[in-house]
Amino acid sequence: MNTLSDQAALVTGASKGIGQAIAMDLAEQGIYVFINYQSDKAGARHTVDTIISRNGRAETIQFDVTIQAQCEAAVKDIIQQRGRLDILVNNAGIRDDHLFAMMKKPAWEMVMETHLTGFYHMTRPVVRQMLRQKKGRIITISSTAGQMGNAGQVNYSAAKAGVIGATKALAREIGSRGITVNAVAPGFIETGMLQGLDLDKIRQTIPAGRLGQPEEVAAVVSFLCSSRAGYVNGQVIGVNGGMV
Repeated sequence: MNTLSDQAALVTGASKGIGQAIAMDLAEQGIYVFINYQSDKAGARHTVDTIISRNGRAETIQFDVTIQAQCEAAVKDIIQQRGRLDILVNNAGIRDDHLFAMMKKPAWEMVMETHLTGFYHMTRPVVRQMLRQKKGRIITISSTAGQMGNAGQVNYSAAKAGVIGATKALAREIGSRGITVNAVAPGFIETGMLQGLDLDKIRQTIPAGRLGQPEEVAAVVSFLCSSRAGYVNGQVIGVNGGMV
């Protein structure tokens, strides 16, 4: 039986925000964490340095989730180094908001490529490894936008709804092999992703009356990664202050 200190996790988009909080939380449990970034090398390095300063273990790994070959190579490198991969957190994401009537195709395609096609690129090679291990945890960060829709975010809402469907289907495929597949759907979390939005107006729509914190999302993800969540599979857990 593998201890937490033997386990390895990969968190995509972990240089800041929710991904960074998740990586730090997992590392505090003794798990070795690979901090993925696409371009924010300084942010990823800061995440690693913070983890190490707290006696955790982590390292950066650079690749783009929209490029299949890079994702497959990254998983291969992790397996060669650690011998296993126990946890995948699909967190990398972008926004490119426009009213749908004004939305150009590149804005649609890039959001879809990052969230939904990125899920395919990243999860497929990880599933193959986890099937060999007969054990694993896959958590994808969706959004309340994928559950209820959000005006001005048709592309983002569609992509996040897509990963919910993919999560539920994959959970049915591999749930009998010791692998759980779940999604966490944050609401409005206080990160850079909210830049440019009217936060005072947003707070009025949240029953809790405030924005969420990245650490509150990380706590749910960490539970889903734990042995205590072995019977939680194919679920979407909201962290949204009561919006859905």
